Amino acid sequence: MMTKTFIAILLVIASTHALPDLARLRGFTGLREAFERAAGASRGFARLWLPALLVVATALVHAALHGRWFGLPEFAFMVFVLHLCWGPRDLDADIEVVLKAPDAERRVVAAQALNADTAAGPLAFTAPDLVEASFRAALSRHFGVIFWFVVAGPTGAIAYRLVQLFARSAAFRDLAGDARPALERAALVLDWAPAHLVAWSVAVVSDFDVVARSWRDYHAAHGNGWFTLDLGFLAVIARAGVDADVTAEEGSTADALAELADARVVLRRVLVAWLAVLAVVVIGGWAG
Repeated sequence: MMTKTFIAILLVIASTHALPDLARLRGFTGLREAFERAAGASRGFARLWLPALLVVATALVHAALHGRWFGLPEFAFMVFVLHLCWGPRDLDADIEVVLKAPDAERRVVAAQALNADTAAGPLAFTAPDLVEASFRAALSRHFGVIFWFVVAGPTGAIAYRLVQLFARSAAFRDLAGDARPALERAALVLDWAPAHLVAWSVAVVSDFDVVARSWRDYHAAHGNGWFTLDLGFLAVIARAGVDADVTAEEGSTADALAELADARVVLRRVLVAWLAVLAVVVIGGWAG
């Protein structure tokens, strides 16, 4: 099973870069209209029966396909669901647009695509804000999806994406109604484990001492301990890791564009590290 999971992740990553037009299949563009029709006058959690039905249907289809016809239909379904839940935008492409924008005004406009939580307001064009936004976007677009896809298969991926949409997407937040606070908390719960894994990965691929010190100082300053839903440490670690990386390469702190470019490099290293760990698990399974 882990082999199919690993290959599915590789295929989705490759298709995202090689076939960018396939991105139009993502984003759940028709879900809002279907949700509005189905929800009707329902209130609170009753409005969420359609997303819940999608999660249950995904689990049932996956279970029905498991072990049939040499596992090929199951594998195709896994790739389809993962592709649907990925992104929906390509983070590398969004960062590239910012870096290549011809003037400051268009750079600021392009940078808004990095804003994972649109409810937080416009993204300021400063090095810390751009780095933090890049890591938040990477968590919601890539790493959170990968984590729950590995843990719970297509069902985990679709559940993670739907919670993210209804908790944080501007197009869906208003539809959750009274259930939105619970969904926002659920989004934090689902982000907790992948956020910590991203933090450890940044420490490994960047300056371990600097990142570990920043992580420890953040928790000491806020006094919340390590096992809370306060994920603000990721922003601190992102800035520390990228600053250390830029300083090591250039000898001084760079400007916003240079730090954004290096944030992309660090996130690529983190992705490679995750894939390397999954590859080791797969190879270990074969050897076993």
